[in-house]
Amino acid sequence: MDQNHLSEIQNTEQKIIEAAEQEFLIKGFDGARTTSIAAKAGVTHAMFHYYFRTKEKIFEKIISQKLELLTGLIMDSISIENLSLEEKLKRIIDSHIDFVSENPELPGFLVREIFNNPERFEILKARFETFAPLLIQNLQKELDKGFEEGKYRKTDAGMLLIDIISLNIFPYMAAPLINSILSGFMENKEKFKELRKKENFETIMRKIKA
Repeated sequence: MDQNHLSEIQNTEQKIIEAAEQEFLIKGFDGARTTSIAAKAGVTHAMFHYYFRTKEKIFEKIISQKLELLTGLIMDSISIENLSLEEKLKRIIDSHIDFVSENPELPGFLVREIFNNPERFEILKARFETFAPLLIQNLQKELDKGFEEGKYRKTDAGMLLIDIISLNIFPYMAAPLINSILSGFMENKEKFKELRKKENFETIMRKIKA
């Protein structure tokens, strides 16, 4: 297979993935139609099935890609040895908020899909079963070391991660309500994102500092 043909295949696959992502986010898994995905991607329905065969296959592909990107960002932050815990937490918060701001509909979509179709939780579970325990273990080790040195309060790493995720995700899930109540508070997306990074980091540090 020559390079031009390979590039064409990859470009077509990516167009289908991007079209499917929008279809799923707008209509949910059950409401999404492969004919609509194919039309949005500018390919035939037969070509869609050639690349992905079923709606389930492309759904799994999209979720796996998103989770792989997210877990990679977080693990990269926590695994840098020459950074302090404060610097690692800042990188985790910053990279997570960047991810959520680029995929603002994704958290709500995943929650709805899990409640409506619990069997799809297995896709998320399979990814997090290998990622979450290692992250919590590494984070707990550093928190415990800081506690022994008198730098931090006794802190549970799992609960700390829940705090970080909640602080980062909630504004994006509640954006229509927040903008309505606070008169477009989130409309300047870049300004809001940077303010949120600073606020959430300071909140987390107040929680753990001795």
